[in-house]
Amino acid sequence: MTGTYRLFGVEMSPYSVKVRSYLRYKQIAHQWVVRGAAVQSEFQSLAKLPLIPMLVTPDGEVIQDSTPLIAEMERRHPEPALEPPDVPRAFLSALIEEYADEWGNKAMFHYRWTYEADQLSASRRIAQAILGPDAKEDQLLQAAEGVRQRMVPRLSFVGSHEGTRALIEASFRRQLEIAEAHFTFRPYLFGGQPCLADLGFAAQLYELSLDPTPAALMQHFPLTLAYVARMIWPVASGPFESWEALAPTLTPLLQEEVGRRYLPWAHANALAAAAGKSTFSVDLGATKFTQTPQKYHVRSLTEIRAKAKAALAAAPELEALLRDVGCLEGLVAD
Repeated sequence: MTGTYRLFGVEMSPYSVKVRSYLRYKQIAHQWVVRGAAVQSEFQSLAKLPLIPMLVTPDGEVIQDSTPLIAEMERRHPEPALEPPDVPRAFLSALIEEYADEWGNKAMFHYRWTYEADQLSASRRIAQAILGPDAKEDQLLQAAEGVRQRMVPRLSFVGSHEGTRALIEASFRRQLEIAEAHFTFRPYLFGGQPCLADLGFAAQLYELSLDPTPAALMQHFPLTLAYVARMIWPVASGPFESWEALAPTLTPLLQEEVGRRYLPWAHANALAAAAGKSTFSVDLGATKFTQTPQKYHVRSLTEIRAKAKAALAAAPELEALLRDVGCLEGLVAD
């Protein structure tokens, strides 16, 4: 297919940035369309869901939801390869992307809407994107306050509250520490070229790097910040590395974050949603994580478990690898 795609999104949306980085890496001709007042009527006429990112193909087809959107684009634009060529590494890439989208987003949303400095910064930038560059100051302030009042109560959607603050922030710091060690040896998560995992992982970190409180912490992790900058316009600089080369510094992310935090939380969320509970709690280390069940995450967990089942059938050696990194149980549980 020839022609130019149109990507509707905003800089403050990690999933918009994720898809934009994908299109840039693939060198797919596209126009970045900021979703704001100027294009709202067009967006509403095209969107199947009131969500960004929204990709409009040259022939007018609309594709939404970042992970299936990228999967569809991969079918249309398979080169350069987005995944390592073997099943085990390709699945691990999909698993890290899932972790970033569903658990990494908690830190992004938590910092942005918990602390006053971050609330003020984010709400003003969102208001500016909505109203456009010509908005008057009083309009901007009023719109920003409206954004702030609307978004802060939504902290409950990601389980952010006083009881989970320490756990979410410790998880973010741990993620940075692991990433800093990993990027000492390579430019991307799986070696010399970006993959699906990078798109999800870097997009959340990019948003955190824009907000005052997490940005101050990230200054102590320069290699990770360089990685975030690299993923704005990703370019391959070498091949994917073997699992043996990646394991010493990538295993901690899978063990400590995916296996011990994300998968137990996702499983508990799914059980609570199935039982119709209004809240649920799950032990994540020394702290209980309590929140309202989220149905979207049930679907997401179901999909990554289906991918795990297919990958295990195609590559039985993946079972031992997933067991070693503490992720097998969370992926095969009912």
